Amino acid sequence: MLKPEDCVLVVVDVQGQLARVMHQSEALHQKLTILIKGVQLFDIPILWLEQLPDKLGATTDVLATELIRTTEPIAKQHFSGWQCPKFRAKLSAMGQKHILVAGIETHVCVYQTCMDLLDNAYPTHLIVDAMSSRTPENKQLGIEMMQEHGALKTNVESLLFELQHEAIGERFKALLALIK
Repeated sequence: MLKPEDCVLVVVDVQGQLARVMHQSEALHQKLTILIKGVQLFDIPILWLEQLPDKLGATTDVLATELIRTTEPIAKQHFSGWQCPKFRAKLSAMGQKHILVAGIETHVCVYQTCMDLLDNAYPTHLIVDAMSSRTPENKQLGIEMMQEHGALKTNVESLLFELQHEAIGERFKALLALIK
């Protein structure tokens, strides 16, 4: 079972026009919003990546509004976030063991980031309903490729309730309000 103190959320490249052309973009943004608000209830740190933001645009407003409360974006030029020294330094300084991954595109930037995380001994958890590609086939293929190398699958609701562990308290009530 995952424990909040062992986790960090990595949000990959949900930005600009590209985010709007993802398969089921509206549903993706809803799940990402719930995920971000949910992990914030557990004080889980978030690393937020942007691929060439000067060319592709900034993170979509609805997500940036939530993310900016606890973090700032990390600009990158490689498809993998791992290849960005600032990302590696921040991740290393956090000391978390488990990486929760969400974002776009599943078969490119999410995939390459995940592969580098796995290659560097970080257990990686794919939040599959909070990731997308332009086509459902590419999303599915990306997930399969990551799983073949050891990534674990979960979804927003399963993850948040796994982190909660018990059906009591104010945080549980806040989670219910997010999910409903």
